[in-house]
Amino acid sequence: MTSNARVVVIGAGLAGVTLARRLGELGTPALLVGDEEHRPYNRVLLAEVLAGRFGPEVTALPTPARLVRARVTGVDRSARTVRCADGSEIAYDTLVLATGSNAVLPPLRGLFTPGRELPEGVHAFRTMDDCLGLSKAVRPGVRAVVVGGGLLGVSAARALAVRGAQVVLAQQSERLMERQLDPAASALVRRRLEDLGVEVHTECRVRDVRSVGGAVRSVEMADGYALGTDLVVLACGVRPRVGLARAAGLDVAEGVVVDDELRTSDPHIRAVGDCAEHAGTVYGLAAPALEQAGALAALLAGDRAARYTGTRSLTRLTLTGPDSPFDLAAFGETDPRPGDDVVQLADATRGTYRKVVVRDDRLVGGVLVGELGTVGALARAWEGAEPLPSDGGPLLHLLTNDGGS
Repeated sequence: MTSNARVVVIGAGLAGVTLARRLGELGTPALLVGDEEHRPYNRVLLAEVLAGRFGPEVTALPTPARLVRARVTGVDRSARTVRCADGSEIAYDTLVLATGSNAVLPPLRGLFTPGRELPEGVHAFRTMDDCLGLSKAVRPGVRAVVVGGGLLGVSAARALAVRGAQVVLAQQSERLMERQLDPAASALVRRRLEDLGVEVHTECRVRDVRSVGGAVRSVEMADGYALGTDLVVLACGVRPRVGLARAAGLDVAEGVVVDDELRTSDPHIRAVGDCAEHAGTVYGLAAPALEQAGALAALLAGDRAARYTGTRSLTRLTLTGPDSPFDLAAFGETDPRPGDDVVQLADATRGTYRKVVVRDDRLVGGVLVGELGTVGALARAWEGAEPLPSDGGPLLHLLTNDGGS
């Protein structure tokens, strides 16, 4: 069987679905090809599904009318067709790779069974199937070890703790969420996790997964200490899915290399979302994926002036617990360079912390923990990159005014 479509989008995640929907609205319908059995969903919400706050149906994305469920196995650039595992071919005029990313599986001894499967009780945390498998396994009192203390690991540890699990979080670096947060903000995140009952270990490397009868029973740390567990959650980051692109001979660095028109080294193939590398950056975040999808939809619908020039993205996280929610936001450069000005406000009683970094009279980054009323106004000042008034009054007002969002 051969289908024909002018624009074919491979990948039914947030980037692919948004692109297909925008193209449909602009009168340029696309064929979306996805390989998951679930209807398209927003993986940003998976931690809330794991925590029991949402059902899986809440994550569903509006599904474009032209959706094919198939696994693409190859791209024939000369014939402009893609091959699917069921033997079918799909022709394209323009192909868009929105293949996303895969969870990174660390090189731990004992991680795989002889059949190259993860032992029972060991889970990645990337897809809806991962989330549903974990949800089925977690119960009050179950012992869980989360490997990785970045944004994903912190979210997973919080979700498991809310479900009543006894959680240990093992982070190899010196602090949690080191890519987004400075030491003071990271310490507040750690304190909130510990308030939820999570046992946090930093500068701690897991080296071995031990199984009995194909089911995990313990993990061993680099210092030889063995920790009994019923569940292991691997939250060690993600890696762009570039296998199709590489096999097709496209330029690939960390991700599929694209220009300001999201064009790969083949002028008939574009790439968006987690698999795309623009100006040396692979974002792996929702906001850039949405911006790329919007820019590419405009381009493919005939707007010759549309371009994608990069995203200044903001990270937000809410840690819900038995008390009030704990919110944080981070944007730009949170670690100052020599000569930068830093403004910090901390309130131990209210558990709030605010820090901004100013360089050459411009706001270049910030971290806000606790009450986030100021985040909207600060983010707008950062995104606009306009010089701040020399007296600093408006900046202090933004930091202290809780109604600025």
